[in-house]
Amino acid sequence: MALTSALVPLGTSAPDFTLPDIRGAAHSLADFTAPVLVVAFVCNHCPYVNHVEMALGRVASTVGIDLVAICSNDVSRYPDDAPDELAGQAKRAGWAFPYLVDEAQQVARAYGAVCTPDFFVYGPDRLLAYRGAFDESTPGNGLPVTGAALTAAIDLVAAGHPVPEPHRPSLGCGIKWLPDNDPTGDSR
Repeated sequence: MALTSALVPLGTSAPDFTLPDIRGAAHSLADFTAPVLVVAFVCNHCPYVNHVEMALGRVASTVGIDLVAICSNDVSRYPDDAPDELAGQAKRAGWAFPYLVDEAQQVARAYGAVCTPDFFVYGPDRLLAYRGAFDESTPGNGLPVTGAALTAAIDLVAAGHPVPEPHRPSLGCGIKWLPDNDPTGDSR
C-alpha cells in the first residue's frame, strides 16, 4: 500500500546517527560536511524507489551536497532489502554515495520517515529545509523522472534561501517496520 511522507516541521534539527553501510563501515551525521545534506530513506524492493533510482544517482553528483541513503526495512520479512541486495541495487543504479542500514529502525523513527523513498534536505546548520517528493513522477503515471522537486530544493538551500511551501509529500511503499516498532501502532 502506498503512503505519503509525513511533513516533519521545517527547522527541525537533523537527528544524529551512527549506522553501518552495506559493507559494514560506520558513518555518522558528523561525517557529512557539505553545505547541503540530503537524507534519503530508500530500499531495494520498492517500485517507487526503483522508478527514481537512476535519477537519484545523478542528483547525488551535484557539487556541494552530501547524499546518504538509508534502508530501514525489516529484512527478515523483506530479504530483498538485506545488505547484499542493497549492494546490488547501488551497483545497478550507479550510486556512489553511502548506503546505510538502519536495522533497529531508530533512525527512521527519529527522522519521521514513513515511506520509500522519503527525502529530507538540510542546510549547513543541519536544520530541515525540505521534506517531500523527488518529482511529480510515480510508477505508471507517465510523467518523466526529473528529480525537479528535490533539485529545486537543493538549489534553494545551497543559495541560502528557504524552500517555499507547500512541499509535495513523497509517495511510496510504507517502511516495513519490525513488529511493535511501527510508529502508527500497525505492526502488519
